[in-house]
Amino acid sequence: MRKITTLALGVIAAGLTWFEPVHARLLGMPMGLQSAIQRIKLETPTLPPMAYTQFCLRYRDECRTRPMFRGGPVRLTEDRWGDLKEVNQMVNREIAPERNELGLAGEQWVINPARGDCNDYAVSKRHELLARGWPARALLLSEVVVNSGEHHLILVVRTTSGDLVLDNMTSQIKPWSRVPYRWVRMQMPNSKLWTTIASSRVWVASD
Repeated sequence: MRKITTLALGVIAAGLTWFEPVHARLLGMPMGLQSAIQRIKLETPTLPPMAYTQFCLRYRDECRTRPMFRGGPVRLTEDRWGDLKEVNQMVNREIAPERNELGLAGEQWVINPARGDCNDYAVSKRHELLARGWPARALLLSEVVVNSGEHHLILVVRTTSGDLVLDNMTSQIKPWSRVPYRWVRMQMPNSKLWTTIASSRVWVASD
């Protein structure tokens, strides 16, 4: 596995953002993050999932609109990359997987439960990163469809080095364009609305 130490804002060519190693010291980044990354293009505002609305009634502070002092993605420093890896592994490890057999009627999004499904993993990771000082505008819950046709919730982290996916179905943090999902909708930064995604096709992971 190749490693790099620091992340610099790459040049934009043909709509792609590139990771470039700028020092010889190693950081420990998966190979998938060293290749081209396509940024998610937000499209049309839409209503959020009903379960998200219920989640916001239960956890009001998680959904409050925060002032946008500086807009856009965050810079992915070495410390922030460490945060992502630690939180992703911790939440995946500490929540025991439990399938929701009741469908939409039984869907609840709970932070840090002992047992839970994809929704609980995603909101728990977002909660932990917010607690570490990450801006809400960069931590966006996203609804996708997996190959089986089931809907699935993940967390997208928007950085200057690309949009990254934290997922309970893998321990790896991947660029959004390297996960084999059909994209449905995603939170809008600093808004209670969600948005459709311009490219909703399924991407085939290459690693």
